[in-house]
Amino acid sequence: MKLGVIGIGNIMYSDEGVGVHFMHALQQNYKFTPNSPDDSIEFIDGGTLAALLMHILVEFDEILLIDCIDADEGSIGDVYFFDYEAMPKSVKWSGSAHEVEMLETLQMLDLCGDRPRTQILAVVPMRIEPMSFSVSDEVLKSSEIMERTAIDFIASRGFSCEKIGNLSVRDIAENFDSKGKN
Repeated sequence: MKLGVIGIGNIMYSDEGVGVHFMHALQQNYKFTPNSPDDSIEFIDGGTLAALLMHILVEFDEILLIDCIDADEGSIGDVYFFDYEAMPKSVKWSGSAHEVEMLETLQMLDLCGDRPRTQILAVVPMRIEPMSFSVSDEVLKSSEIMERTAIDFIASRGFSCEKIGNLSVRDIAENFDSKGKN
C-alpha cells in the first residue's frame, strides 16, 4: 500500500497553513517504517495547489489529507477526523480559496474514478487577516490531538512510528523558509 500524507494550506495566513505545518512536523518528528516491503509513505506539501495535485494524488492507494475546515457549531481548535465518503454534514469547506478548491479536486477525482481512499484530519482555524507565519494558541494546543490521531492512523495502515524530534507546529511555522524547510 502506498500512503500519502498531504498537507494543505496557505502558510502566509497563520492557521490557514496548519495542514502544511503539521505535515512537516510529522515528517520531522517521526521515523515511519513500513511493516511490509510492499508499503510506502510519502509526505507532500500541497500548499494551495488543489487541482494541480490531481496527478500526484492518483498515485496513492490512500491519502491522509490535513487541512483546516469550518464546521457548524465548531469552535477554534476543534479537531475533526473522518473518511471523505462519510463527511459530517456539519463540516463546511469554506472560508478560504484553497478549501473550496481541495473539495472540488476530490470531487473531480471521484468523477474520473481515480480518487484514492481519503481520510481527512482537520482543525477549525482562527481566521487572521494580516499575514502571519505563526499559529494561534488554540491550534497549537489542538495539534497534540491531531498528532495522536495521525500517528494512530498511520500505525493502523502498517507503519511503525518512532519519535525522533520534538518540534511543535508553531516551531515549524515560525522557522519556515522559502524552500518549505526548517
